Amino acid sequence: MEWKDPDLAWTDPQYKFKELILPSEKIWTPNLTVDNAIYTVVKPVSKDILVRSDGTVNYAVAMYITVVCGINLFTYPFVTDSCPVAINGWNQSSCGLNLQYGSIRSVGGNRGEWKTLAVTLQGKKRNYLQVTLSINPFNAMVSLVLPSALIMVVDLVSFALPLDGGERNPFKIKLVFSFTMFLMLLCKQLPDSGTCSPLLYYHYCFCLIVLVLSVLTSMVMTRLAKNGHIWPGQPQKLHGSSNSDTQEDDVCQKKAIDLSGGITSSAKPATKEASIQSISSFLENMDKEAREKKRRQNYANFWDRICFWTYLIVDIIYSLSIIGITRAQFCKINNLEF
Repeated sequence: MEWKDPDLAWTDPQYKFKELILPSEKIWTPNLTVDNAIYTVVKPVSKDILVRSDGTVNYAVAMYITVVCGINLFTYPFVTDSCPVAINGWNQSSCGLNLQYGSIRSVGGNRGEWKTLAVTLQGKKRNYLQVTLSINPFNAMVSLVLPSALIMVVDLVSFALPLDGGERNPFKIKLVFSFTMFLMLLCKQLPDSGTCSPLLYYHYCFCLIVLVLSVLTSMVMTRLAKNGHIWPGQPQKLHGSSNSDTQEDDVCQKKAIDLSGGITSSAKPATKEASIQSISSFLENMDKEAREKKRRQNYANFWDRICFWTYLIVDIIYSLSIIGITRAQFCKINNLEF
């Protein structure tokens, strides 16, 4: 800092030298304050002060400040926002201190997760330093955004697994458990900023809901492919018959045993025509069962493809919506209320 104190000025006839070094505790020094600070410590760089013959005083201090500043974290980890630092004198009236800033520059602003992009002087009646900050998005993208996106892609690709293989449902359930563990372990790293909380919270809710719905859809499609209906406890109907698949299999097995016994046993004579008719009826029932099973499988695969394209369209619309939301200003914080 630099100011003029008329009481410290002298003329050349009085003293031959033009500069003096005086102890800081022997002369008046300005008391600086920060209007929006919650913690301020001002320490002199040196205990000595340089005074010139015209009363100009050069005084260097180091200020350690913690200010109250709300950062808009809605688009986290892509965050760029400004924070004011209102350094003023002890009085803002006409007879108090009036600070006039000189050159302003930033030193060491690229350390840590946050980096300082610029420091500018703002304000007309009331000056303050506007510090523009930005966060490095790499760590958050790798640890918070990328895993959730990959899990959603894997869930979408899992529709390629067959319905009747018994592999899809356990795989999707494992995805839900993996995502739940991911939320429990890593969501604590997300910052909280009140009304401008990160959009990632809503993103995780959407991903979890989609994963659960995907599991439920896969279970319904599996039952539809196996039984031809989705209602629990309802017996399957085959061309108007009230027998289930299990009952038909038992009947067919009994018929096969009876036919085999009728052909090989001489104690139970049967005509050749009756045996052929029974075998033909048995094969016809098996063919009907195979056709009905294939029909159910095709019907379930049809709805499964519809579900796949529905999920794909929803994911694409969601991705485009997220990109549009992050480019808009939905949340603003006023840090000049001090």
